[in-house]
Amino acid sequence: GTLSQARAVQSQSSQLESNRIQVKVELQADCYAGVWAYYANRDRQMLEAGDVEEGMAAAAAVGDDHLQRQAGRRVVPEAFTHGSSAQRKQWLNVGLQSGSVEACNTFNG
Repeated sequence: GTLSQARAVQSQSSQLESNRIQVKVELQADCYAGVWAYYANRDRQMLEAGDVEEGMAAAAAVGDDHLQRQAGRRVVPEAFTHGSSAQRKQWLNVGLQSGSVEACNTFNG
């Protein structure tokens, strides 16, 4: 239900606020991916050496700041729709370390 609620608020928001909401949605998804990995590893030992580091590198690679720099543009945080590399890594790590969906509330605060 979070995504549909976010979309409803976005439809009534400025572009800047809509972008901020979208970042929170994306960061929550990163955290959920970390929770999935936590349980996949705990219950089935699915993670191999280097998987966490690879996941962190992938999270950083799709950060808006990284993508903007890679495109030869200056970093414009107001235009972010997926979060910075640091934010993406941070929220993936929250999920990986906690294994808790409740810890993934990126909309708090």
